[in-house]
Amino acid sequence: MGLACNELKQFDHAAEWASRAIRKDAKPAFLVTLGVALRNLGRHEDALKVFDKAVQLKPEDAQLWYQLGSALLDAGRSSDALLCFEHALALDPGHRDAAYGAGYVLVGLERFEEALVHFDRSVEMDASHAPTLQMRAIALRKLKRFDAAIADNLRAMELDPANPDICNNMGAILGALGQIEQALSWYDRALAINPNIARNITNKASALYELGRFDEAIVTYQRAMAVDPDLAEAPWNLALVQMLVGDFKAGWSGREARWRIPAMSSKYLDLRQPMWLGTESVAGKTVIVCQDEGLGDAIQFVRYVPFLAARGARVILIVDEPLRSMLSGLSGVAQCLRKSPDTLLPAYDLHVPISSLPLAFGTELDNIPAEPYFPAPRADRVQAWDDRLGPRNNMRVGLVWSGNPEHWNDHNRSISLRALSPILDVDATFVSLQKQPRPQDIETLRQLTGIIDLTADLTDFAETAALVSCLDLVIAVDTSVAHLAAALGRPTWILLPYVPDYRWLLGRDDSPWYPAVRLFRQAATRDYASVVARVRAELSAAIDEGTLPQLRSRQAASSASHPPHDRA
Repeated sequence: MGLACNELKQFDHAAEWASRAIRKDAKPAFLVTLGVALRNLGRHEDALKVFDKAVQLKPEDAQLWYQLGSALLDAGRSSDALLCFEHALALDPGHRDAAYGAGYVLVGLERFEEALVHFDRSVEMDASHAPTLQMRAIALRKLKRFDAAIADNLRAMELDPANPDICNNMGAILGALGQIEQALSWYDRALAINPNIARNITNKASALYELGRFDEAIVTYQRAMAVDPDLAEAPWNLALVQMLVGDFKAGWSGREARWRIPAMSSKYLDLRQPMWLGTESVAGKTVIVCQDEGLGDAIQFVRYVPFLAARGARVILIVDEPLRSMLSGLSGVAQCLRKSPDTLLPAYDLHVPISSLPLAFGTELDNIPAEPYFPAPRADRVQAWDDRLGPRNNMRVGLVWSGNPEHWNDHNRSISLRALSPILDVDATFVSLQKQPRPQDIETLRQLTGIIDLTADLTDFAETAALVSCLDLVIAVDTSVAHLAAALGRPTWILLPYVPDYRWLLGRDDSPWYPAVRLFRQAATRDYASVVARVRAELSAAIDEGTLPQLRSRQAASSASHPPHDRA
């Protein structure tokens, strides 16, 4: 009766019947029937106890270990589940479901190469198991083996044509290849099968965003939020679109959804005192300002610290180690600490994430504090770098062509040094500011003798700031060094993809955040070659006219202080 009720999805009844059977004879098979019913009822801890008892009674049974692993997975204990699946495979190397389960967990742990080993094993046992092909396609996509991912996904679609997740996965593969229109069509196919899967709706919205169809993206993100209010990625991504189109009021608030996204919230320190978002007085209080996103974000938004101190707060700044030396000298900082879980924190009253400061200060387009705000690098360090660069016979131009390869949009924002090389025949002294160049760029650097590369001695951002202070211009893709140069008030030209990061807004070649910045945007062709050609032409003209140093002086002189408004 328990088995029959499980088949009929009458899980309450199944649990009752199985419990009656167990009271008469606690056989492992009866425990499995009860465990299955409890799993389907969402009673994960109870199911764990039942499967654990079954394993104790019959520890040589691979299927019982698989069942225990599945229950552990339901309970969110992925690492323990993996151990159970692997033990099941040790007992029975032909256990397809255990191989699939191990691969599934490894994908969640982002151990994709290991996952492939298990998926390959599962496919060898059953080449028509659509879930294995579907998950193997995800692992292959993460490893950028796109042709194989497409082949697996299409085979999974043949086997399970009514599965919207397989359509969604195909969209993700094509999106990673930059085939956004084709990706959008697959997201539409997924939603035609089931229009109420919020994550698939969010993926469609993201494709619309990448196509520059921002109004449609906003509506689609809002639809995802209506379908599943708990999916934090939807309001987070919506906020980024709102910021990009200039709706700061909605955008800053919406960005607070990041605290509900584990991959983002886990990067913040465990701070127990209340979070400050601008609604109460900080006079006489100690406030921790803690980095919560990347280095570039910290550089951009740390500008608010002096205004916080001006309200009477004693500011303890906590940032990643490469920023600490430089930001120790920022106006208003009483103490600057390294961001680490083992950092000993002083007593404090409130904390505020660096990226929440614009919200706390009620930032709009017309009140961004845009004057250069970074502390001047030590004169002796600047002089040391100036001496190493040698005589100033012509304009000095710093170059940065790639960012963190783990950044979600790196494939759009970074370029190769070879792609930037057309500017190198201009009559200027070029200086690499590129830390950790990629293997192909290291080889290009060896071949291009016209670039001075002293980056081995750029031990932190204080040293980079000193070197940047010796330059007349920095040309960079959208990276932390671009923020650094701009925050120092140095003329900075930033190369942007067709759909840029939210902070650069749309349709303008300047930045309200940085008076020293000039933006060079991709056209709809999404081609960096034309961007580099424009940069080369502008650089050549500036050198011929001798305008860049004067431009820098004019920008520095015209930058007025605009204290951010108090929040209402």
